[in-house]
Amino acid sequence: MPSAAFRQPIWKRSPRWQADVISVPRKSVDVLVVGAGFMGLSTALHAARRGLSVRVLDAGTVGEGASGLNGGQVIPGLKYDPDWLLQKFGERRGEAMITFGASTADAVFDLIAQEGLDVSHVRNGWIQAAHTKAALTAIQVRDRAWQSRGADVEILSVDRIAGLTGARGYLGGWLDRRAGIIDPLSFVTELARIAQAAGVEISEQVRAKSARRADGIWSVETDRGEAVNARFTVLATNAYSDGLLPGLARTLVPLHSFQIATAPLPASLQEAILPQQQAVSDSRRILVYYRKTADGRLVLGGRGRMALPRSKEDWRHLQRAMARLYPQLDGIAIDRRWFGRVAMTPDHLPHIHEPEPGLMTVVGCQGRGVGMMTAMGQRLADYIASGNRDVLPFPVTALVPIPFHQFRQVGIAATIAWYRMLDAFER
Repeated sequence: MPSAAFRQPIWKRSPRWQADVISVPRKSVDVLVVGAGFMGLSTALHAARRGLSVRVLDAGTVGEGASGLNGGQVIPGLKYDPDWLLQKFGERRGEAMITFGASTADAVFDLIAQEGLDVSHVRNGWIQAAHTKAALTAIQVRDRAWQSRGADVEILSVDRIAGLTGARGYLGGWLDRRAGIIDPLSFVTELARIAQAAGVEISEQVRAKSARRADGIWSVETDRGEAVNARFTVLATNAYSDGLLPGLARTLVPLHSFQIATAPLPASLQEAILPQQQAVSDSRRILVYYRKTADGRLVLGGRGRMALPRSKEDWRHLQRAMARLYPQLDGIAIDRRWFGRVAMTPDHLPHIHEPEPGLMTVVGCQGRGVGMMTAMGQRLADYIASGNRDVLPFPVTALVPIPFHQFRQVGIAATIAWYRMLDAFER
């Protein structure tokens, strides 16, 4: 097992969140949510505000999974550009996806503002940094598509990106001012606080073991020996999906995302490195992403080994990436190392599944989980309350297992190694 030290991110829990000790938890609710991350808590909050009774179960604690471990980059849009979505899905469905994707960052920052959430945040944009001419060409296509839709975006010259990032090696880039950064653990624990205030029961350290449906009601058995009955059950476990919904895990590609955080940077480097605190991710096949924290640390992340980490050496590839981008950081201490599990879908799009009436899940964030899953929770609550599938931004699809899924770790590790070599040749 990895050291417990590698499970602690640099982020902070909201001091205003306190889990209630529920002496007699509800055994029957309108909506049962399994998983206390962005999507689960957003769904619970919005469902409760529509007058539904809601209970949330989590096998760990609020924010212990991917929601509290990620990089806190709030990036709108989807992996694909608007024109591709229109060609693939047609005018009606494609426009629904595009509109939803454009709104996801607003869902986060509007909630922070409207609810007065105690969450460190900056909304100065996201930079997609290009390290090759091919990446620059792709960025120009993306820019034209979003410019035509009125988005606040801008192509960055080589000098402009150097000034905004302080990093070396980029040929240019793209700035999307709709995006920003947050402390993700503060955000998810604040979501729990306002959901609880809205009447949601949140049960931590309670694992859902099985689910069965009878007479239109779902009964979910927990490891505490209780059964919770609900008209509608939402599995908000994403990368941490296990046997609760047979076949779900086999539709996903699990990956580990590793991150490092420096000590607070000295004043001279604060002005030179990300002076406006944008989020950044680059155009490499095995990309790195980075941002600064409220106390002036640089946090950098990227894909890690498939096996569980056991020593600081498992983060060495990120330190090499940091040295490549910021040689001026030589001698600055790495204060924290951590990792989390993420899930990708084969087509790099979010998947909505409802394999049986009243049982729903959404999986696959593709690096945009903060905004996407926060916004998705509101849409799921709309669907639960209305029964109208048109409110959902993506089609509801069947579970399709990935062929030879049992060999996924070997294949993923080989692919990552191959992509790293290709990226190295492009430097």
